[in-house]
Amino acid sequence: KFRSIEEMKASRWLEPGGHLALFSRHVVTPAGVVSAIVTVERGAIARLEPATAPREGARDLGDAWLVPGIVDTHVHINEPGRTEWEGFETATRAAAAGGVTTIVDMPLNSIPATTTAAALAVKRAAAAGKLHADVALWGGVVPGNASELRALAAGGVRGFKCFLVPSGVDEFPAATAADLNQAMPLIASLGLPLLVHAELPRTDDAVARDADPKRYSTWLDSRPVSMERAAVVLMIELAERYRCRTHIVHVACGEAADLVRAARARGVPITAETCPHYLTFCAEEIADGETAFKCAPPIRERAERERLWQALAEGTLDLVATDHSPCPPELKGGGSGDFMAAWGGIASLELSRAVMWTAARARFHRGRSRALDECGTRANRWHRGSQRRDRRGPRRRPGCVGPGYRVGRGSRATASAPPADPVRRAHACGSRAHDLSARRRGVERGRWRSSPRGDDSGVKRAPRLE
Repeated sequence: KFRSIEEMKASRWLEPGGHLALFSRHVVTPAGVVSAIVTVERGAIARLEPATAPREGARDLGDAWLVPGIVDTHVHINEPGRTEWEGFETATRAAAAGGVTTIVDMPLNSIPATTTAAALAVKRAAAAGKLHADVALWGGVVPGNASELRALAAGGVRGFKCFLVPSGVDEFPAATAADLNQAMPLIASLGLPLLVHAELPRTDDAVARDADPKRYSTWLDSRPVSMERAAVVLMIELAERYRCRTHIVHVACGEAADLVRAARARGVPITAETCPHYLTFCAEEIADGETAFKCAPPIRERAERERLWQALAEGTLDLVATDHSPCPPELKGGGSGDFMAAWGGIASLELSRAVMWTAARARFHRGRSRALDECGTRANRWHRGSQRRDRRGPRRRPGCVGPGYRVGRGSRATASAPPADPVRRAHACGSRAHDLSARRRGVERGRWRSSPRGDDSGVKRAPRLE
């Protein structure tokens, strides 16, 4: 048990020749929750031995949960160019505080956006010496950059991201159907996924002239379900035509999940995710002027939240990722309460594990012991995705407690050879009970609060929901 990131890094058990044995009655594995001793050697899990008590030399964690580190595939770090929004230093410290050992950074909102090989090199250089968790990068698809995609893939990006509506920053414009018709065959040939912000612009007036911008309903009505539906229909058609693996990010409505389910049933290579805020909040509970809750797509009604939970439980939604999108407080409205002017994004990187654990316990209770085991297994699966082998070899794979999986120190460079299926290896969840106790008190009241950071409490934070 380490009191800070620095203390963990100063320990020798991750070094070559280092050795560590941990006993826990709740070890979350692909097969379920077991009582076991986990032995770590040379930075990787060497053995997982069923046991009911610790042996000599093993650290006894007792009832504390031993779980895979989270792999969060949807994070906006914003460095370089907008480092005051959030940079690699603070983002990866927040990640480590929340049990996130790997994050994949979106190609925006940094300047330059990661849409060229040159910009990829700039971002990698900006991250040097600042990482407290492993970081990989997505590349971007924007109008006119199809000729850059192959070089970005060679540079190590894990896949590509595009918007179908304005992204909110000028350097990352929306891709049109014509752009996608050019890019998707190439992305398919590279064997990488295309991640899509799936909303298509409205053809009618988005907001009535007399609508009050401080009312949450004004923002909600400006981004209706029909925008998501139209975008997902388009992407299913293109994914089927080009056999390009397509991933719909931050699904906010049940209808989008239904479309994904039907498309997948007929063999379309499409996956989808949702986010903790869509599974936690609902429009009926967001007060007017509470611009901290603004995001796109918007947090929808309670009925939509329930449909998302159903889609997640049945496997239609493949994973949960945060879409961590911080900004300076003044861009969130500066107290004006104007939803239409505020930045759209929710910062939640270090909170997702606690949020999902709390929700899983509440929804899947089957008696205390069974509830905890089922919670750990379900939450881990939602945030981990599949465990397909990737090109890095068994000792370098994150996201699982099992022999051959890597135990990371959180300081590796940003990109290497692309994994076989990075999107489905998603963001792992679960937690040691004692880690969650302080966070859960705020989460279970329906609002997210900043979690304790131990010795890192003085680090500059991104805005949080209060």
